[in-house]
Amino acid sequence: MTEAYIYDHVRTPRGRGKKDGALHEVPAVRLGAKVLEALRDRNGIDTRTVDDIIFGCVDPVGEAGSVIPRASAFEAGYDFAAPGMQISRFCASGLDAVNLGAAKIAQGAEDIVIAGGVESMSRVGMGMSGGAWIMDPSVGIPSYFMPQGVSADLIATKYGFSRDDVDAYAVESQKRAGKAWEEGRFARSVVPVKDQNGLTILDRDEHMRPSTDMQSLGSLNASFAMHGEMGGYDAVGIQAHPEIEAVNHVHHAGNSSGIVDGAGAVLLGSKAGGEALGVKPRARIKAFANVGSDPALMLTGPVDVTEKLLKRAGMTIGDIDLFELNEAFAAVVLRYMQAFDIDHDKINVNGGAIAMGHPLGATGAMIFGTVLDELERQGKQTALVTLCIGAGMGTATIIERV
Repeated sequence: MTEAYIYDHVRTPRGRGKKDGALHEVPAVRLGAKVLEALRDRNGIDTRTVDDIIFGCVDPVGEAGSVIPRASAFEAGYDFAAPGMQISRFCASGLDAVNLGAAKIAQGAEDIVIAGGVESMSRVGMGMSGGAWIMDPSVGIPSYFMPQGVSADLIATKYGFSRDDVDAYAVESQKRAGKAWEEGRFARSVVPVKDQNGLTILDRDEHMRPSTDMQSLGSLNASFAMHGEMGGYDAVGIQAHPEIEAVNHVHHAGNSSGIVDGAGAVLLGSKAGGEALGVKPRARIKAFANVGSDPALMLTGPVDVTEKLLKRAGMTIGDIDLFELNEAFAAVVLRYMQAFDIDHDKINVNGGAIAMGHPLGATGAMIFGTVLDELERQGKQTALVTLCIGAGMGTATIIERV
């Protein structure tokens, strides 16, 4: 098998996913084009040599539909020889795009792949693509369908995380993100979004609130109590997990991932592909895996997929220097740390989606790049990237510096 190397990565800043957000005026196709332009220009890519462009997009409808990486390549001025493919595995789409690209390289089918994702949540609302899991009772009932926030509260209840626990985690995420920006840790990888006149629209993650404290979070009401209690979803969760007598609703907007716009992309290649471009590899993809998990808890997939991946790679949790786990909800990360007894100074060291936001299809590629930069900053070797996924799944990838 051919080694799949990581040569570069970029991302846009994350803009608030609302009509008054800085990136609301920028359609998803342009966000995707921005990261394609940056990778091309930074690495001197002859775009005729790009074997594929793979983007995750969770709601590929309307202006975000019709194979958006192909459209973004047109927008970015890529040669028509560079094809595109759009995939979705909910929140892990961006990471799965990277894994798919790596697999194609490892198989020897391709030499240069750009993989990542894009989501404009201010322009194409979350859930706009619908689906049987959400809308068809014959699918939803046997799979214990419920809103993800209720599942997050179910996790907190089952594993003993209080409102103070999840709020304290959220405060720390905000502090870490603020410090990372102050120290310029993202400077190498974040490319500003500019308008047609070359004026900067956004050059910094817009969702952050570094001054967040326990008092400000304490004033927020639990977001999913009404869904759980009046919508009947608490009963669904208890039916799936009868050891729970009542769901303790602890999550709210301040300790859950933010709705944002953004795009990210990773330049992958074989050794020969990198040599042809004249670029040096920064890391290699050692292993990756996917798994289905409990659809009622829904968001514990990172624990299950990490166990599968480590076994498959012949590694232990102690072999991993840094972890990056998408902060869909605070309880997701707390459960992961609890399950593997991971110190907080080894996971999400630059904050995460609670502070900076979660542009669904792009996040996997974004956090993949973040942890690569952090390995280099700390002079460490190995990292594991993972995300929880709607409908109960998990995706994870191990990378090693070279």
